[in-house]
Amino acid sequence: MRIAIIGAGAMGTLLGHGLCRARYDVSMMDLPNRIKQIQDSGGLTVVTPEGIESTVCPSAATTDFASVGIHDIVFLATKSQDLPALAPQISKLADKTSTVVTIQNGFPWWYLQNFTSAVQSSRIECLDPKRILERSIEASQIVGCVAYPAALMEPTGRVCHIEGYRMPVGELDGSSRQRTRQLASALCEAGFKSRIIDDIRSEIWLKAWGAIPINPISALTRATMAEICTFPLTRDLVRQMMFEVQAVAEALGATFRHTVEKRIDGAQAVGDHKTSMLQDVESRRELEVDALLLSVIELAAMVGKDVPTVKTIYACTALLNKNLLLNHGQKPSQTK
Repeated sequence: MRIAIIGAGAMGTLLGHGLCRARYDVSMMDLPNRIKQIQDSGGLTVVTPEGIESTVCPSAATTDFASVGIHDIVFLATKSQDLPALAPQISKLADKTSTVVTIQNGFPWWYLQNFTSAVQSSRIECLDPKRILERSIEASQIVGCVAYPAALMEPTGRVCHIEGYRMPVGELDGSSRQRTRQLASALCEAGFKSRIIDDIRSEIWLKAWGAIPINPISALTRATMAEICTFPLTRDLVRQMMFEVQAVAEALGATFRHTVEKRIDGAQAVGDHKTSMLQDVESRRELEVDALLLSVIELAAMVGKDVPTVKTIYACTALLNKNLLLNHGQKPSQTK
């Protein structure tokens, strides 16, 4: 089975490393600097939570999508805001028989596709305003995946796996298909804990439920997950945002198998880990403001729910993102 991973950041590298160790034919795709880093270092280097370091060499590491041809599975492991620009390239890796797997933070552009709900819209506009992704990738090709592992990429390109192995997958319509079983099997062989679930959207909400407050608060305060969850004032803020998010999710038919407090305790147990958004701040990369915050605000409007705390944190994080990028000569792609 041929597997392509678009995005060799912390999660993409962790995923590619595991699949290479399981002897899959893996192609890594990224920007020139990261690809050169992989080539110069001899492959993908990961340090396990137990401190064991190993390097594996993928079948290909390139910026040239056309050079590696069509793959059976294509993982989209880039930041959500980078996907529209990449959409024309994805067809060079995936044909109509290929499975496209999304593992972004927050909400995917396809969330309202093939979905029966009370809302009339079929898309979250801020995630795909020009319908580029919708036109480029058919909903029938997509399988959702929620990645729970926490990882940190060092400047050298080495990735430290902090904790977590769960990567559940699911069809958009809740069905069970051969391709989903093959995907879950490959992930398990790669060392992850993957199971097929019949409601991938509720799983997306479960992870986003904690990420929506904790990621931006960490970016704004430079605090770790444990610090945010143990400091009374920020824990209260996280709790308030989670109640607002839960109301939106339940109006859209999502269910939660944990309480708010249990979800916060789970985040606290990760320890002094920097969220991906805080890592982006420190690396001066664009923040996933739309996928984590603006998308929820848009969904809340669709179901008539008010999310004042989420809106406040969104405003602060959007300004942080704008200044972060403008100070380094870049233009934010998110909705202003």
